[in-house]
Amino acid sequence: MNVPVRLGPAELKLIEQLNTIGATAEAERLSGAGLPTRRVESYHYTDLKMLLRLLPELAEAPVEASPPALRVAGAYQLMIANGIVQETGTAPAGVIVGKAEGGALSQRDDILARLNSALSKESLSLTLESSVDPVIQIDRRTEGGAAHAASSARIFIADGASATILETYSGSDEAHVSNHASYLALGKSAKATHVTVNLASPKATHFATNEYHLAEGAQLRTLIIHAGGGLSRTQLFPTLSGKGAHADLTGLNLVSDGQHSDITMDASHAVPHTSSTPLFKAIARGRSKAVFQGRIVVARDAQKTDAKLMTQGLMLSDEAEILSKPELEIYADDVVCGHGSTCGAIDDEALFYLVSRGISRSDAETMLVRAFLAELLDPIEDAALHEALEAVVEGWLAGS
Repeated sequence: MNVPVRLGPAELKLIEQLNTIGATAEAERLSGAGLPTRRVESYHYTDLKMLLRLLPELAEAPVEASPPALRVAGAYQLMIANGIVQETGTAPAGVIVGKAEGGALSQRDDILARLNSALSKESLSLTLESSVDPVIQIDRRTEGGAAHAASSARIFIADGASATILETYSGSDEAHVSNHASYLALGKSAKATHVTVNLASPKATHFATNEYHLAEGAQLRTLIIHAGGGLSRTQLFPTLSGKGAHADLTGLNLVSDGQHSDITMDASHAVPHTSSTPLFKAIARGRSKAVFQGRIVVARDAQKTDAKLMTQGLMLSDEAEILSKPELEIYADDVVCGHGSTCGAIDDEALFYLVSRGISRSDAETMLVRAFLAELLDPIEDAALHEALEAVVEGWLAGS
């Protein structure tokens, strides 16, 4: 006998919104299962039923937009505000910009992905037919009073092309709940750097799902930075489906007092001769919580896979929590795979060495934190983007 699920105010509001827009199947499913709790393995450290207490009204078309939260000199900018794709300027050569109805993600058994597909009215469509020099920035905003918004983008990079894509998430200083999605497909021998930066209000809840598909010889580098939002979760679903595909999957949780930030990855090596090097870091201060869950699945036919997963945490206060769960699920027998996890405070000997050379304790701590993060930022080749990302980190270190 099935015991009825007790639904909270956020779940009841979400069901009402889904029914209002005609997503009755998803509303019925949510009515029966509710939001995931810690009993759902992939949400073990981010219990949405407990953490998501209230849900604002669905977002309306924005009246006006706040200034960009992050500027990158020379970037080609696109904007999605309250889920609506805004007018765009002249695109660089080889870039085709359009709109499509509905969401962009593939169907999968995940609540945030399903909700984005149900709630997204339209998706930004971006096709890169050739290599693009300027950074392409997709500026996603949730504006106005507290609102529940979903946005979506579908990006295709043609065979042999290369691009750097930056997605920023921000908006007005309200208790928004935003659910974003990005679908990125790389053609044969294509190269892409995909950077996402969460700069949402400390009052806001930020959800994002990034889905990647790599064809033969494709090379992908990701960098996810959580520096905003009271509750944040970014999900990565990379699939290496072509021989010789390689992915450098990286991310960073920067959390301060009161924040809960989660990066969850489920990577699939589907064919032989693919490789990945996931590296995720977290810095936590005050009474905050940083979460990383990462799983690499090597399919039965994916021989000669080379995958190494590492997660590292740095705690700057006794009240901080860093939770890490790396996993390997291997069905092939001729692979080189491994995972590791480290977590601790700033090294006392290194700190003493710097202080003994006349450097103040606070400056010495900042230097060591910068060194801890350099491994993530240094591979970003575009100088203007690298400078902008360093400014995000410096702002967090300064407490702004």
